[in-house]
Amino acid sequence: MLREELIAKVRAYHPRVKSELLGAAYDFAKLHHGSQTRDSGDAYYSHPVEVASLLADVRLDEVTIVAGLLHDVVEDTGIDIGDIEVRFGADVAELVDGVTKLDALEYSSKESAQAENFQKFILATTSDLRVLLVKLADRLHNMRTLKHRKKAESRDRTARETMDIYAPLARRVGLYSLAAEMEDLAFEELNPEARRAILYRQEELERENADDLGRIESDLQQLMDISGIQAKIKGRRKQPYSLWRKLERKSISFRDVADLFAFRIVVKDVDDCYRVLGEVHTLWACIPDRFRDYISVPKPNGYASLHTTVRASGNRRVELQIRTEAMDKTAEFGVAAHWGYKNKSYGFDAESARAAGLDPAANLEAFAELIQDGADASEFLEHAKLEMYREHVFAFSPKGKLIILPAGAMPLDFAYAVHSAVGDTAIGARINGEVKSLRRPLKNGDVVDILRGKVAAPVVGWEAMTITGRARSAIRRLVRERDQMQFRRLGEGLINMALRRAGIDPIDVKMTHTAQLAGFQTREEMAEAVGRGRISSADIMEAAFPGYRVERFDDENKLRLDNEHARLLVSGEDLMPGVTLHLGQCCCPLPGDRIMGVQEPDKGLVVHVASCPKLAEYDDHPELWVDLKWTELAKTGAVAVGRIRVNASNEKGVLAKLCAAVAQANGNITRIATQERHADFTELVMEIEVEDLKRLSQILAALRSLAVVDRAVRDQEVEDDE
Repeated sequence: MLREELIAKVRAYHPRVKSELLGAAYDFAKLHHGSQTRDSGDAYYSHPVEVASLLADVRLDEVTIVAGLLHDVVEDTGIDIGDIEVRFGADVAELVDGVTKLDALEYSSKESAQAENFQKFILATTSDLRVLLVKLADRLHNMRTLKHRKKAESRDRTARETMDIYAPLARRVGLYSLAAEMEDLAFEELNPEARRAILYRQEELERENADDLGRIESDLQQLMDISGIQAKIKGRRKQPYSLWRKLERKSISFRDVADLFAFRIVVKDVDDCYRVLGEVHTLWACIPDRFRDYISVPKPNGYASLHTTVRASGNRRVELQIRTEAMDKTAEFGVAAHWGYKNKSYGFDAESARAAGLDPAANLEAFAELIQDGADASEFLEHAKLEMYREHVFAFSPKGKLIILPAGAMPLDFAYAVHSAVGDTAIGARINGEVKSLRRPLKNGDVVDILRGKVAAPVVGWEAMTITGRARSAIRRLVRERDQMQFRRLGEGLINMALRRAGIDPIDVKMTHTAQLAGFQTREEMAEAVGRGRISSADIMEAAFPGYRVERFDDENKLRLDNEHARLLVSGEDLMPGVTLHLGQCCCPLPGDRIMGVQEPDKGLVVHVASCPKLAEYDDHPELWVDLKWTELAKTGAVAVGRIRVNASNEKGVLAKLCAAVAQANGNITRIATQERHADFTELVMEIEVEDLKRLSQILAALRSLAVVDRAVRDQEVEDDE
């Protein structure tokens, strides 16, 4: 893009733009990047120019666009931030400095480093939202040119960062179109076969349904004309990655995705939105449980719209999104939709954004609050990803305060959303006036009253009754504090035992000095390390008494998830020593599953997935239930067998296609059995070695994307019609 083209692009929405400032920044970037080139062979300065153009696409102010033009000069040339401030002002320098520091945090391949840098990333972007917007534009252009990067490992790492961090952050501040493009580009790099399969199925179904879709659009336009409602009707094609995620989450075939075919109806005002809804529901039958009113209660990122799914012409399930032009703008540009003129100055209108239900600073600060609970970096990254990806449910306190939570949230999530002190002391919940289980997922409109005790203390299994990062990190904080005391007591006991075996009375030993000899600052740190198994009591003895030797035993074998090793892989505070553990064959638990134990006659404790249908037999016998969780060893050092059921076309080569899909998703098939076989379809049960639930979900998604597969589910699952 030429210098004058960029200036004209900004002037089109910002007539009073400082053209000389933009032009000077363009020339400065071009001059100082000089002969530098990118992997594509293009002149390097073309990259900051494209970043600036992307920022102009969402109509940002000239300071942000200038920062986009200059965002790489400090890092890649001899220019320092002082030069930027002198030439372009303090505001530009501050943004460039912020983006430069984020560039220094580019994630390494090591997960711990990635997690620590993400903490710093969040804290940096909360200081000025524009830093994040420049960085998102920078990442989008880098993704558009990713194919030119020579090293596959580098492409893979960048694509995963984009999928895990940047796209969800863009969605968090309402930049849906930017997020969708980043996800699709990352998906193309990470799983090209799956993306091609989904695009093929989309095109195939669109061809098959072209006549019906054209008739539906015509019917909608005719309905608007008869009703006297001015409306723009646009077809909407779902992104491949969005479809892939639905196939991962739900036990449905490709054809049964509810919003595979969708139309957007844009009208003048809110009254017209509800008029259109009434007219549509009069014309076509709506599908129960598929209606969402995000106008009455917008999403936290400001998104507002009416969503409904109907059975339209040809008995086709079609999703309709009904919104005003202002809502449509916010849906596309998110926080950037609220840049404009106010008091003769062009910039971000925070009041307008808050009035639309969008508070981007608060959205990002919610992540920063997770850090305050003292979670380590990997926990923070895990919880932040959960926060960014989920849809929402809307519940109320007894005084009418609205609490917005991720879909599937439970009462403890609600309690911690109100205040950490409320969550720490929660002992029960009253929902809509009735005492309910803390395992009950909240529904839209629920009034939740949290019952509280006097003491803050972790309760066994409560983390499994939460889904929000805030609740889980707070519960883990309580657990850490309790565990720290228990490990210290255990470590002290082990050290004392080792001393007595050596004929030494612990009273005669200066433990602080012993700790220093072993490399610790305090005796408490030493005891905790021994209690946690990070160092053995034998190591302490050797450090304190040189020449003392203890026989050691090492077991480096990875474990198979079976009854023999269940005790090493499953834990629970109410799990009594000596109780025999058996893994439920009805549901085949995998690391990553929420698990429960049930005492069964003559069997001991049987471990089930929390969603296992067999658990319904024990609803009236709570005394037989035990809360369980996976040990760290199960999460990192075990191999398990997952069982799935597949309905596929009975045609030549179908088994080879299924096996190839499983192999490409890194699964190892150990057994295949044909359950039913008919002229047109066959039903198979496959047992597959996987490391955890996430891997099995990826395998199911890969199978569901195949044209020959009608249905692929985990064998213990019940079919989800949504």
